[in-house]
Amino acid sequence: MSTHTLLLQELPQDRQLTVSFRLLFGLYAIIPVCLLLQLLDGWFWHGALQAMLPSRPTHLLLFQVLFGTPHIIASSIVLISNGEYFNTYKPKLLWMTLALAVFFGVGSLFISYRVFYVLVAAWTVHHVLKQQHGVARGVCRLPDWAFHLLLWLSVSAGLFIYIGIFLNNSLDAQQVFWIKSIAGCLCAGLVLSAGYCQRYVNTTFGRWFLWSNVLLILASFYFYVQQYYFFAILVPRLVHDATAYIFYVTHDYNKHHAQPQNFMYRAAKRCRLSVFVVLPLLSFTLAFVLQNYGDHIVSTITRELFGTEIRQVVSLGLLGYLALMHYYTESFTWKHGSPYRQFISFSK
Repeated sequence: MSTHTLLLQELPQDRQLTVSFRLLFGLYAIIPVCLLLQLLDGWFWHGALQAMLPSRPTHLLLFQVLFGTPHIIASSIVLISNGEYFNTYKPKLLWMTLALAVFFGVGSLFISYRVFYVLVAAWTVHHVLKQQHGVARGVCRLPDWAFHLLLWLSVSAGLFIYIGIFLNNSLDAQQVFWIKSIAGCLCAGLVLSAGYCQRYVNTTFGRWFLWSNVLLILASFYFYVQQYYFFAILVPRLVHDATAYIFYVTHDYNKHHAQPQNFMYRAAKRCRLSVFVVLPLLSFTLAFVLQNYGDHIVSTITRELFGTEIRQVVSLGLLGYLALMHYYTESFTWKHGSPYRQFISFSK
């Protein structure tokens, strides 16, 4: 979502469905839930939960189907299925597609895999946290310098946590020590900065929202240090993805519930499907099919037609492309004044 201040807007009565800031704030309840589970595991279950959880979320197909990919696909559906949106942003989409092709095509000749990984990780972390800080900015009303200070401290700490988790098997003890130390210092800086910046927040609810984003990073760092890697990734991922779906479904309801504007919602109306379930149902189904069967289908087709298998075309190629394009398009499609925003309003 845009980092611009989210202003309360008025829509016609027949389109009046709002994004509730209190609902978005409620998503942060995943933090105490995961913390309670971790404490119970240490006190009573003797680490049984930790042993059962995957060391990385990508080891668990269910996690990939539930988080990350579905909301990326949903974002693409919103953009592509509405012709006026696609036509508005088509030049940007074409240029970014070309830029990604050149960067990864040419860059792969002389840039190492680890550098590529860190660059993509940085973009991922920035995207996730920029959305959450952008939403909070609509409640906190921080000055620009305070907003960017908290955002970049969060992104920097989040990046080191991300690298520490996903490159854990390839890091030596000294590298792990430095990653934890740097992330810890950044977390401390984030807490001190938030303590100073909260003086600019005029409401109690705004201060709660500000500190929830701080706790998002602190919780991930704590779970990382305690080696509950699954929880460390789950906490920001769930908050981010659920927030995105609230925006997408609200947008689609306000745009399509009275009179469907595209083929997808016209078909849903004929099938008597609620507007609320169309986008989640379609995006989760596509995520499951593509992640579970996509690579196998493509490799089978290429083997039968060309006598050779092309591996990971879907999991790395298609889904990787959609993810990077999602990070790019979300930086401008939800900005104040965009075509999307005429169908979004906010309430406390």
